[in-house]
Amino acid sequence: MMLRNAAGRRAVAAAATALSLALALSACSGTTKDSSDQESTKAGATTKADPGAALKKGLKLAFLPKQINNPYEKIVDDAGIEAAKEYGGTGKEVGPSDASASSQVSYINTLIQQRQDAILVAANDPNAVCGPLKQAMKKNIKVVAYDSDTAKECRQLFINQASSEEIGRSLVQHLGEQIGYQGRIAILSATQNATNQNTWIEFMKDELKLPKYKDMKLVKVAYGDDADQKSFQQTQGLMQAYPDLKGIISPTTVGIAAAARYLSDSSYKGKVVLNGLGTPNQMRKYVKDDTVEQFSLWNPEELGYLGSYAAAALASGQITGAQGEKFKAGKLGEYTIGKDGEVILGKPTVFDKKNIDTFDF
Repeated sequence: MMLRNAAGRRAVAAAATALSLALALSACSGTTKDSSDQESTKAGATTKADPGAALKKGLKLAFLPKQINNPYEKIVDDAGIEAAKEYGGTGKEVGPSDASASSQVSYINTLIQQRQDAILVAANDPNAVCGPLKQAMKKNIKVVAYDSDTAKECRQLFINQASSEEIGRSLVQHLGEQIGYQGRIAILSATQNATNQNTWIEFMKDELKLPKYKDMKLVKVAYGDDADQKSFQQTQGLMQAYPDLKGIISPTTVGIAAAARYLSDSSYKGKVVLNGLGTPNQMRKYVKDDTVEQFSLWNPEELGYLGSYAAAALASGQITGAQGEKFKAGKLGEYTIGKDGEVILGKPTVFDKKNIDTFDF
């Protein structure tokens, strides 16, 4: 009886020791689901920024635009890829040929499998890309949104071309001045789910509530899906439905170029004011033939350049995405991260006959 009790005590002690060891190993590994989720989904929450860290060599960056054949986003992405060479990294552009909400998901999954150091995405939909982007962050792949944001919890940084409020309000202000603050107007947007477009449009609508716009009426928001032919047809449809239309705002480079092409060969040339966001090289002939008086944009090359350096700073541990952190973006100088991980490139430029020939992009 005494022998059996002694053996039992030894067995219990051994089991307790094994359990303690297992718990200790588990605690040290930090690989439980809860802990890994906590570490990865809270951008920078469990790591501290090291502002003095050097940019790592050999970083792999992937740019995922709304659609691969968008000329504006090609400029942005090419500039970001070139910037990566400055700090010894490599970049590439991949993406869908259409701008539908879920078209970017499969590309994100592939980039995760390829173990990219950072994914830079211009989101077609703020939520459709969230699942795979969260998976990327769990695997320590940095996520930077640019041009069109994702939901905030699905990336560490958002590189915004300019203040969203300033873009939206200024487009209405410019159009109002051009049409004498009177008449019906329309908006020709990209896709219905595009984060940047919808944000700008909300600020446009808010601006239109001010007393000085009381004689201006927004009659329609049309969607060309960032497709040239559809945007052309939507412009045609607007003029057929509202032949007394005084102005169109198109906050998309594809849309404004297509609308200008339609107006330039129509009886509405010189009668309907077209304003919005475009590139000088796309819009030059329409400015010079008086189809368009002015339009706005930031420098897309600088947007891609800034995005590239921001992604490199994240991947190198210089920043975590927290408000107030600073990083250097090569020739563009120092930038400070704002609220919700937003980094603003700067103010947009207004292009017209006086200055358009000084720009080439």
